[in-house]
Amino acid sequence: MPKKKKIKKIKKIKKIKNIKNIKKLKNKIKPNLKVTEKKGSISSSDEKPEIKKVKKQPTEKRAYNLKDFVVYPKHGVGKITSIEKANIGEIDIQFYKILVEKEKLTLTVPINQQSKLRPIASINQINKCVAILKTKPKIKRTMWSRRAQEYDQKINSGKIYELAEVVKDLNKNTDIIADQSYSERQLFEKAYERLKSEFEVVLKISPEEVQKKMDKALGRTKITEEAQ
Repeated sequence: MPKKKKIKKIKKIKKIKNIKNIKKLKNKIKPNLKVTEKKGSISSSDEKPEIKKVKKQPTEKRAYNLKDFVVYPKHGVGKITSIEKANIGEIDIQFYKILVEKEKLTLTVPINQQSKLRPIASINQINKCVAILKTKPKIKRTMWSRRAQEYDQKINSGKIYELAEVVKDLNKNTDIIADQSYSERQLFEKAYERLKSEFEVVLKISPEEVQKKMDKALGRTKITEEAQ
């Protein structure tokens, strides 16, 4: 047999062997790939966080009792004198009768509209109000008409901290009429009396003692001493 033919046969055998080896390798790699893909799919499904539906918190209506003190934003502190029922347009309506002593006014507030009411402040809130009264007043450089509107909105908001801010900002440490405009003095007195009435109810002390406490925080002690 000639040498050339032998060499060709050897090359063919090597090629066949190489092809077989490549096929074997491919077969080995394929199942491994499938396994990894399956594992990957399992792990990814495990890693997915569970989606939980957020339940809405039920809205609870506050029930006030007879003789409870409440705050009606536009009129201040009042006392529930009675809880009554009435039939209006074939609908039974239950409502509170609230006496605002400072304004000599009786309010009728339906129970389903009690979001307008708020309970009287806590002692901690009163202490925070005293701290607000002790701070320096913030004087804005805007027109008085605009500031007056802002102060009036704060007074009628029913929020005790905003009420304390109005008293603090409009406090002049004086009772001299020339130092205050008429509208400025009116707003100050309105806010002062609203805050004072809530202090009286929460602290359970006399109006005179409340005035001393507030005036001391505002730095109006000289005025109260002169008045006495």
